[in-house]
Amino acid sequence: MEYSAGKYDVIVVGAGHAGCEAALAAARMNCNTLLLTLNLDNIALMPCNPSVGGPAKGHLVREIDALGGEMGINTDKTAIQVRTLNKGKGPAVHALRAQSDKKAYMTSMRRVLENEPRLDVKQAQVEKLLVEGWRIQGVVTTTGARFDALSVVVTTGTYLKGRVIIGSTTLTAGPNGQLAAMGLSQSLLDCGVELGRFKTGTPPRIHRDSVDFSKLAIQPGDAELPHFSFLPTYNPFLQGKAERQLPCWLGYTTRGSHSIIRENLYRAPLYSGIIEGTGPRYCPSIEDKVVRFAGKEGHQIFLEPEGWETKEMYVAGLSTSLPEDVQISMLRSIPGLENVEMLRAGYAIEYDYIKPYQLSLSLEVINIPGLFSAGQINGTSGYEEAAAQGLIAGINAALKARGRDPLILSRSDAYIGVLIDDLVTKGITEPYRILTSRAEYRLVLRQDNADLRLTELGREVGLVGDERYRKFAAKQRQIASVKETLSARVVSPAEVEFQALLREKESSELRGPMNLLDLLRRPELTFADLARFVPFSEVVTGEVAEQVEIQLKYEGYIEKQGAQIARFQKMERRRLPMDLDYELVAGLSTEGKQRLISVRPLNLGQASRISGVTPADISVLMVYLEQRRRGVQA
Repeated sequence: MEYSAGKYDVIVVGAGHAGCEAALAAARMNCNTLLLTLNLDNIALMPCNPSVGGPAKGHLVREIDALGGEMGINTDKTAIQVRTLNKGKGPAVHALRAQSDKKAYMTSMRRVLENEPRLDVKQAQVEKLLVEGWRIQGVVTTTGARFDALSVVVTTGTYLKGRVIIGSTTLTAGPNGQLAAMGLSQSLLDCGVELGRFKTGTPPRIHRDSVDFSKLAIQPGDAELPHFSFLPTYNPFLQGKAERQLPCWLGYTTRGSHSIIRENLYRAPLYSGIIEGTGPRYCPSIEDKVVRFAGKEGHQIFLEPEGWETKEMYVAGLSTSLPEDVQISMLRSIPGLENVEMLRAGYAIEYDYIKPYQLSLSLEVINIPGLFSAGQINGTSGYEEAAAQGLIAGINAALKARGRDPLILSRSDAYIGVLIDDLVTKGITEPYRILTSRAEYRLVLRQDNADLRLTELGREVGLVGDERYRKFAAKQRQIASVKETLSARVVSPAEVEFQALLREKESSELRGPMNLLDLLRRPELTFADLARFVPFSEVVTGEVAEQVEIQLKYEGYIEKQGAQIARFQKMERRRLPMDLDYELVAGLSTEGKQRLISVRPLNLGQASRISGVTPADISVLMVYLEQRRRGVQA
C-alpha cells in the first residue's frame, strides 16, 4: 500500500558514481534533492578496479571538476598512487591516473553527501516510476513509500535485473554480491522505454602476502604528486609526500596460463551460452583474449593495491567468469603468483540498460519529460563515464525543475560532450568506453585546460563557488601577465649566458634581438629554461607555466583546430524543429527518416552524425530548412 513519504524538486535513484554527482549537482543548485540507494554502506562503491582516470577518462574527471563536480576532489583526497600516463607523447593525450583507497573513497564521498545542505540520503529500493500524462511525477519504493518530484534521475548502474555468473553458477545479484534491482526494469518497460542487455566482468582479488614480488616489475607513482582537482585538497595518506605512494606491479600470463584457459573453455560461460549479454570490446575477459590472440606469448597483468588498511590486491587484465578452481590454477601459473591465495573470484555480470537513442543530449528521456538517466544504465562502462553523465543529468534535472533551458555540451566543448553525443546520436552495440580517438578536437580538449574551458559554464549554472572562481580568475590573469612579461623581455646576441643556454639546448644562437615569447615557441626550449632570465613580479605556478608553454608551442595547430571547430559550430547552429515531421520531408532516404525520427536531433550537426543518415539526407534537410526560412520571412 502506497503512502506519501515526501516531496522534492529532484530525486536521484542510485548512489554510485553517477548518482553521487547528480545528487550533489542538484542540491548545490538549490534544489531540494533526495538520493535513494539500495545500501547506505555502498555509496560510491568501486566494484571493479580501484583506479580513477587514464587515457580520456582522466580528461573526464578534470572536466567534472572544472564544472564543480566532486570526483576529482574525492580522488585527490583518497589516492594512494598517482601517475601521468603518455608523458612521451603530446599534451593532448597526457592522462592522469590514480589508485584510490576503495574504502576511504566511499567514506569520503558519503561524508560529503551527508553534509550537503538540501540533500537527503535514504536507503530504499525503488520499484516503480510514477508517470502521469507522460510526465514524471516521482517514484515508489518496495515498501510503498511514494516520493514526489519535478525531476527524477535514474542511475542504477549494473543493478537492473543483475545476474552474477561464475562458471556454471548464476546468482541474482548486483556487483560484489549486492542486491539486484528487479522491479524497476518492468516499470521502465511499462513507460515505453526500450531496454537491452549488456555484460561486464571483473578479475579475481588476491592476498598481498601470497605474492612473490621479486618476479614482478614495480610500477611506482610519479616523483611529484599531480592532482585531478584545480582546487587544493589534503590527502591524509600521502600528506603531500610522493615517496609514501604504494606501488603497483607488472606481470605476464604464460603459455601455461593459456593452456589452462583453453582446456577449460567448455566450462567458460562466455562460450557455453550461459552469458547472453554483449560485453565490452575494449576490456575483454582473459579467456576472450586467449582465443582472439592465439599466438600471443603472454598478456600483461597489473597488481593494484585496494587500500592502505587491506592486503587485498586487484589483478587488472585478468577479468574472467571461469569456474573458481580454474581461476586459481590460472593465477598460480603466472610468475610471482605460484603460491597465491585468491580472496574473491572474478565474475561476469549481466544487466539491463536503456538504449540511449531514446535520450536527448540533456540525458532526458525524450518521451517522458522530467525523467533523466545517467551512467551504466545508459550503456557505458567505467566510473568516470558514469560520473560525467551523472553531473550533466543532475544539472539538467535541476534546471528542468526550475523551468530553465538545459545545459548541453557539444563535441567541441568537452570530452563529456563527445561521450553524450556518441551515446545519443551514434548508438551503441556494446558497453561504451571513452577514448581520445573519439574526440575530433582533442588538441583543444586537453586535460590541462579543462578549467579554462568549463569553469565559466559551471559558474553560470551555479555549481562553481567563490573560492574556485577566484582561483580560476587569478590563473587567467597570471597567464596573461606571464605572456606579457615574456613578450616585453628582449634578449640580444650580446647576452653571453643566454647564448650559452641556446648552445646547451642545441638551439640556434641569436643573430639579432628576440623576445622570450617567440623563443619559447622553439620545441627544444622550456619555460623553466627561460624563466631565470625574467624578473617575474610573482611566483609563476606550475599550472600557469604549463599553460603558457602549451599555448605557444602548439599555437599554429590550435588555430587550425579552431577553424575546424568554427565550421562544426556553424552546422550545430542550424537548428532542427523538435516537432519536424520527417515523413513529410521529400527526398529523405527511408533509413534516414527512421533514424531521424528515433533520435530527434537538435541540429544539422547532430543529424549528420547519426548512423544511417547519409550526406544526401543532410543536403535535403539543408534545402528544407532554407525553404522554411524563406517561407516564414515571406
